[in-house]
Formats: sequence, structure tokens, C-alpha cells
Amino acid sequence: MTTNVQLQNSSDKATITEPETTAPEHEEHQEHAVAPPVPRSGDADVESTPESSENSEIVELIRQSWAGVESRAPEVAQFFYGVLFTISPDTRDLFPANMSVQRSRLLRALVHVVQMVDRTEELLPFLRQLGRDHRKFQVVTGHYDAVGTALLTSLKRYAGKDWTEEVEQAWGTAYSIVATAMRDAAEEVTGPTSWWATVVEHRRAGPDAAVIRVRVEEPLPYSPGNHLSVEIPQRPRLWRYLSPSNAPREDGCIEFQVRAVEGGWVSRAMVNQTRPGDVWQLGPAMGGNLTVDAETTRRQLMIAGGSGISPMRSIIEELSRRSSPPAVDLFFGGRTIADLYDLDRLRALASTRPWLNLTAVAEEVPEGSGIQKGTLAEAVTRRADWSEHEILVSGSPTMIRATVAKLLVAGCQADRIRYDPFTID
Repeated sequence: MTTNVQLQNSSDKATITEPETTAPEHEEHQEHAVAPPVPRSGDADVESTPESSENSEIVELIRQSWAGVESRAPEVAQFFYGVLFTISPDTRDLFPANMSVQRSRLLRALVHVVQMVDRTEELLPFLRQLGRDHRKFQVVTGHYDAVGTALLTSLKRYAGKDWTEEVEQAWGTAYSIVATAMRDAAEEVTGPTSWWATVVEHRRAGPDAAVIRVRVEEPLPYSPGNHLSVEIPQRPRLWRYLSPSNAPREDGCIEFQVRAVEGGWVSRAMVNQTRPGDVWQLGPAMGGNLTVDAETTRRQLMIAGGSGISPMRSIIEELSRRSSPPAVDLFFGGRTIADLYDLDRLRALASTRPWLNLTAVAEEVPEGSGIQKGTLAEAVTRRADWSEHEILVSGSPTMIRATVAKLLVAGCQADRIRYDPFTID
């Protein structure tokens, strides 16, 4: 699925010319950027196809050219938005009023996603979900074109003599792949573009955490393990991804566990300023890797760091409804005991479910706490042989990378390890 996008310059003007089947899109303006997938064992053994070989060459050109401008990323980002808002003034309304938080994130997310075009098996499902999610912004074809123009114009300006015809073609082709997948997926969907939800409970779960329950006005379809984009009234046009910590319920209530991230405008407002009666806007469900097959009897290993416990809780709630749930070994960890703010509820949960075995882990723990000391990756791999388990991992990108790497070294099969490859930290 390769299409051609070319940047044409006449003096200081730039336009993108492309087939009607393509249209660039802006990335999600979110509080945290998309994290790279963890390399899976055996990737190098996959037989190269003409398309994957061609895409690999494209990605190599993209990575080399980006390396030359990455040190000036803040300047590139500022120029990018200047171009975007000049050629398409209506796109300004898609972004928050204060651009200091947003400025570098869109550009970096765009660059990262474009760099992944040689791994289409993982990238395309994510892009299709992202395209459906972006329906809530009322994005039109002109927005796609404007973002594409701004991206290539900004990169060309700062790449200087390193911006060759081959580099230009590589960026254009890769971006067309990304944009086409997103736009086509959005056009295939009907129904609501977003859902309104009213906060019915806000409970502090520690100095930097809160459990927040909302009631959705219309049914919002999601599965345990999914995540949703969320906008709150305190931070308009700043979206954050959250995973529900409960399986879907008939009363339409969704519970979120939120950790205030240092420097995080949205998460800190959720924890410190949210009150019952606030109205949130929710985007469609995304994700799909964190699932437990309905028919499986295989033992499950769930590894959750910090607020990564939310999707695991929703899966466990769904398993509790099954007549014969599989056995589950759950490892829940953080840096300190304070990070394990949901531990008491998890212990109560495990006490009534004989098939659920809970292990708490923290890097800094006092003696006699009953909590294992170390990182999740260390605790899991020194505990047992998990090679016959199905494994789910959820948490920060750093935690996922470290844990999956150790599991692979310990002999676990890559096709039995599941995580969201584009985790939002």
C-alpha cells in the first residue's frame, strides 16, 4: 500500500500533491506521546517481502534525515505549527489554547509513526483505530493536506542540504501510508463520534492518585483491556488516554484510576480538580491486544505497573463472570508502596477468587511489608517459569520494554506475550 506524496516548492510556497485516495492527518493531541513497540524475538527471521523491503529502505532514509534535525526539534515543532496555522487557520481550533504543552508532541508522534511503516502488521491496526478516534475532531480532507504540507515543509527547512529528492520521496510515501489508513478507517465508521459522561464519584486513592467514576449518557461499546481518549472541562482540547478499570456494566458507569504525572496538565487536573457533576467527553474504544480468549483454559500471567493495573482489573472483572475462569497470576508493582494505591482492593478481590494469585512488588519497601522488593521484571522472572503461560503486560513504555525483554531472555515465546504496542504512558 504505497502511494506517492511529493513536496513541490516555488520560492517560499509549498504544496502537497497526491492521489485522491490519500490524505494526511494530524496525530492525537494528547498528554503523552506514543511509545515505540518492544522488539519481538524472531523479527529478524521473518521472510522479507518486496513491500517490507521497500518500506525498510524508506524508513532508513527517514531515520537518517530525522537524526540530522532532532537536536533542533523544538524549533522544527514551532515552525511546523506556524506553517500549519497559516495555511489552514481552522486547524488552530483543534488544539489547546496554551501550546507550550502541545508544541513538540504532535511532531514527535508523527515522526515516530512514520518511522514504523516497515512494521505494518503492528502499525496499521493502530492507525485504523486512531483514524476512527479522530472523528471526534470533525477532521476533513483539508486538515490532512495541511498537516502533510507543514510536516514536510518544516523538515525540509531544517534538514538543509541533507534534504534530497530521495529523502523527500521517502517521507511523502510513508506519510501517505499513515494518512490513508487513518482516513479510510474513519470513513468506514458510522454512529457517535464521541460520548458525554458525567462524573458521579471522585475519590482520592493517595497523594497523587484518584479513582473516578463516570456515567455515560449513551452506550459506549468497549471491551476489557481497551483504552479511551478523554477530555475534561478543566483542560479543553487536551486529550489523555485512560483504560477503564471495570468491564462494561448495564448502568453505563465506567471507573478510571488516574495517577497524576509530573508535569501532566490533564492527569493532575483529573486528580486535584475533578468534582462530581463535571462532564467529560470520551472517544471511541482503542486497543485490543490485552484480552483473554473466551475459550482458553491456559494459565494467565498479568503484569501491571502503577496505573497499568486498570486494564487488568477490567479483565479480571470479566473473568469473574465466567463459569470456569482460567488461573491468573497477577504481579502489581511500582517504585514505592505509595504507587500501589490499589493494593488493598486487589487483595480483597484475590481473597474471594481462588483462581487469582496476587503478588505485590516495589523497588523501595521496608522489611516485613509483605511486598517483594525489586522491579516487576526482576520479580516476575525470578519467580517461576512462565513459558507455558499467556502473558499480559501493562504499564509505562519503559516498564513494558524492560519486562518483555526479560521474559524473552527467560524463554517465554513472543507470540504468548501481549501488550499494547503503542502504549500511552
